[in-house]
Amino acid sequence: MDLLILGAGMGVVGGMLPNPLQMIALTQVALGRWARALFVLLAPPLVVDAGFLLVTLFFFRFIPFGIVHYVAYVGGTVLIGFASHTLWELRRKTSEQVGKSPAYSLTGVAVATFAEVTAPGTWIYWLTVAGPILAEARVHGYWHVVPFFAGGMLGYYGSEIISTGLMAWGAGLHKAFKKHLILIANVLLLLIGISYIVRAYLR
Repeated sequence: MDLLILGAGMGVVGGMLPNPLQMIALTQVALGRWARALFVLLAPPLVVDAGFLLVTLFFFRFIPFGIVHYVAYVGGTVLIGFASHTLWELRRKTSEQVGKSPAYSLTGVAVATFAEVTAPGTWIYWLTVAGPILAEARVHGYWHVVPFFAGGMLGYYGSEIISTGLMAWGAGLHKAFKKHLILIANVLLLLIGISYIVRAYLR
């Protein structure tokens, strides 16, 4: 149950935090093109996550479990640091700066997908958060960690679709709403980082 809650929490926060692909999808929702928006929100991230899952699974097969335990501490600390930094930077940005959204094009989607692959947050999640969870499968079996990833996928894609729709609601309101959404997401990320460290300590 704790893995399901942790995975869902991470997924919900990840879906709430705007990313390049979500910003492209936002313009499509505003134009009433939900099918194209859903493609942008679902297809590229699924491909990226599948690739990272395979790489992380392979990588953590060869790391001693004792080291994995300390990697989990690093993951929680980085989550706290990332959330704290984003909250600090958010104070300096206006709603207009936060609310800018790029237009849709195949090149734009490809560039946004590449940005997701190279984003530090993606690597941090897979190597320091999901990685130690996958390593637990070596001890407890792979069915033990399925709730974490199932909860993560449901939380991520569900909250991403809902938050994109909410941000597109009301042309005059969505930019300010987006800033508040980022604020809420990073506060939640801060709490999840603390809970992740506590979980690593108790195991």
